[in-house]
Amino acid sequence: MMLTRQIPREEIKTMPLFPALTPDQVCMLDSPQALAAALPDLLAAPLLGFDTESKPTFRKGEESDGPHLIQLADSQRAWLVPVVKGVLSDEIKALLADPAHPLVGFDLVSDRALLKSRLGVECGGLIDLGNLLPSEDARITVGAVQAVARLFGQYFRKSKKLSTTNWSRLPLSPAQQAYAGNDAWVALRVYQELQARGLLPERAA
Repeated sequence: MMLTRQIPREEIKTMPLFPALTPDQVCMLDSPQALAAALPDLLAAPLLGFDTESKPTFRKGEESDGPHLIQLADSQRAWLVPVVKGVLSDEIKALLADPAHPLVGFDLVSDRALLKSRLGVECGGLIDLGNLLPSEDARITVGAVQAVARLFGQYFRKSKKLSTTNWSRLPLSPAQQAYAGNDAWVALRVYQELQARGLLPERAA
């Protein structure tokens, strides 16, 4: 399969489903105890899948007050960190800012900007997969669904309904948690596959 070919959505939907994380592989870090238990694994990971979610805006001129959720993933699981009233723990801030702990995700421009403007966090080691997967049409930025189809020949199903839910309202439903966790995890899986095939630029390997 040509990695630069833009695969039509209709064709992607005929592919086998991408085996995503199960709900029991996604953990909410919504208490100091849960965060303390997860930190050793987060800090031990050489690379983490990464994404953020914000409550959607629908009115013209309305600005997001997110991010409301930060997602991190290693090869086996994902962790979800709620951002309540603009407060994020010092431990997670330090992790995001540390260039020794690279974070890989898709289309991270807005994530970076919101983390800096709303939470004062300057991410130290972001790797944007959209810049590593070229298309025949240079105007197209490759997202997770397209990347999974090209690399694995599988359909990474994403729910538009879930993507536009209110991420600031807790508790998150099991479906929201699975959606958010897999957004970070699939980025890591794509990176790992590019790495295994020797397709990463030297600076991103």
